[in-house]
Amino acid sequence: MYLSKLFIPITKDLPTEAKIKSHQLMLRIGMIKQSSAGIYSWLPLGFKIMKKIEQIVREEQNTIGAQEMLMPTIQSSEIWKESGRYDDYGEEMLRIKDRQGREMLYGPTNEELITDVFRSSVKSYKLLPQILYHIQWKFRDEIRPRFGVMRCKEFFMKDAYSFDLSDEDAKKSYNKMFYSYLKTFNKMGLKAIPMSADTGPIGGDLSHEFIILAETGESKIFADKNIFEIDPNKYEFNDNSLQKMREDFTKIYAVTDEKYKQEDFNKHVKKENQMITKGIEVGHIFYFGDKYSKPMNCLIDDKDGKKTSVKMGSYGIGVSRLVGAIIEANFNNDVMKWPKTVSPFDVVILPSISKNNKENLEKAKKIYKELIKQNIDVLLDDVDDNMSNKFKKHDLIGVPYQIIIGSKSEGDNLEFNELNSKSEMLSLEKIINKLKN
Repeated sequence: MYLSKLFIPITKDLPTEAKIKSHQLMLRIGMIKQSSAGIYSWLPLGFKIMKKIEQIVREEQNTIGAQEMLMPTIQSSEIWKESGRYDDYGEEMLRIKDRQGREMLYGPTNEELITDVFRSSVKSYKLLPQILYHIQWKFRDEIRPRFGVMRCKEFFMKDAYSFDLSDEDAKKSYNKMFYSYLKTFNKMGLKAIPMSADTGPIGGDLSHEFIILAETGESKIFADKNIFEIDPNKYEFNDNSLQKMREDFTKIYAVTDEKYKQEDFNKHVKKENQMITKGIEVGHIFYFGDKYSKPMNCLIDDKDGKKTSVKMGSYGIGVSRLVGAIIEANFNNDVMKWPKTVSPFDVVILPSISKNNKENLEKAKKIYKELIKQNIDVLLDDVDDNMSNKFKKHDLIGVPYQIIIGSKSEGDNLEFNELNSKSEMLSLEKIINKLKN
């Protein structure tokens, strides 16, 4: 892609309505545009990053055997009345009526709908366990949407649902998702801490939030620093190892302010290991047994031929929220460096261009064509601007690698720079190898 052709409405001024750095950056470099309070259009740059995050989430869900489907955004009120949540959910639920006067709602979550799907098709324990997921837009009518995509009304979310015969089996599914989430966030360059959490309106008695550290986060965190020493990669994908993994993480003190008790914190964490900071929730998992299956009559035949309520869990990841969360974790001193796995482009070419000398631009175009042949996603800054302005602009866009075509380029060697690092002179062949590895 040539920068001159990319729809990226960059603004010079800092948006006055934006209070945190992710919201400021996303508006400033044209990743999003506000449509109304808490509702945004996702422009090409922001949308591309979000789709890369979505694909990582999808791959890790598929790895643990979850199956992708798609449910509608609009749901009937009847299934919510069955579960008892229609009146209890609160004003965040957007309630509407169709032309026949039937009560409908814009789904804030999908526990009822997936239960309805499952009960219509599965009648025997022989088809268990099952984990189904989809990635879809959700709507919650936030009373005070703020912080851009971090707390908005319409958001893009992965939600998964597990179905098991027993509590024991259900907790095995829970552990699989626990493992999947750690792997997912790690692929995005994030260190997510699993924390014991309240279940809120979802319900149940087992729940963990996955939190990344950020001073702009809404969650206050109290944790033992030793939790960062646990390597999720050391665990194998089997029931015993995954159970050990969850035990290892959960035996170390780590809670949000909702569950914080000072006496417990001081009792379980040495003074020198106590960490009090803020963080952003990027994922949440719940086990709630038969909370939905029982009132909705979602029954299966067990091994003895008796009817029993299926045991369920739900598991959410805020895909659109992760765009903002990654910015909060990586934006520093007016420089944004996207992790390689979610960067909008693999590399940007920055030629020094003048009205009287287009030689660097022609050289850049040849390099661009060669990188395209190598299936490298490259951005060419072909805009006639001074290099100082180019560097400032690309510090904000955040493509992690740069090829600079200017005075330092000699013969076959090119100036190759990793953002926030020293540049080096490399051949195009070596640059390609670096970008591919």
